Amino acid sequence: MTTKLVVENALQAKTEIEKLHTQGFTEDHIYVFAHDPKRTKDIGDALGTESVGIKEQGFLDSLKNMTSSRGDELRAKMAAAGLSDQEAEEYEEILDQGRLVIIANKDL
Repeated sequence: MTTKLVVENALQAKTEIEKLHTQGFTEDHIYVFAHDPKRTKDIGDALGTESVGIKEQGFLDSLKNMTSSRGDELRAKMAAAGLSDQEAEEYEEILDQGRLVIIANKDL
């Protein structure tokens, strides 16, 4: 089961992540995305969420993302976290607006 949430800032993200914990999601199941990679890392570190890496994407896709545009990289990472390609494209547009996307997926 994949849960998708959109929030405006890290404070709202913290609240939603706490709700996800009460629903049985652990830190290993929760991914927070921001368009700015530093913001993604800072929020993930502060809130104890997972980052999409080789485990979720596979080695070759991870290497490919090193040379991709930020939008391509985000769509690939969101797809690896459980979104369809179309959903990843829609949520990437939300990230372009400065909002945060939270994906929780117990199946990864």
